[in-house]
Amino acid sequence: MSFAQKKGESQSIISGKVNIAKYHNRSTLEKMPKGELLVLYIERIEVIVNILPNIAFATKPGVTMESLGIPETKDNKKALEENIEASDNYFDSTIEFQKKILPYSDTTDLIAAILFYESTLKSLHTYEDFKKD
Repeated sequence: MSFAQKKGESQSIISGKVNIAKYHNRSTLEKMPKGELLVLYIERIEVIVNILPNIAFATKPGVTMESLGIPETKDNKKALEENIEASDNYFDSTIEFQKKILPYSDTTDLIAAILFYESTLKSLHTYEDFKKD
């Protein structure tokens, strides 16, 4: 990933994949081959890794330090770039591990994990409700 930005353009706090194409139910997942389940599982991890660590700032891409009123100092920009790079590295190493080990997982557990991740992602649609008294 490149951190190069156009002059005057603020870096988005959340980048990368931030949504999934479809939510599933248990019966649909039970009919899928394990290979498809592995793909779904990894896609959901990617979205969660991109969003959840930054939820206090944003739940969607396009939110920048500037739009949040955070001073865009050299140190703050560097911290954001390092955070994005660390997320990328974490995701890459997690996926490397998952691709090697996840095929050994129990299909029932894999389905449960996908449903849990999807439930977590659905809850992001109501995140704003938690900001209200």
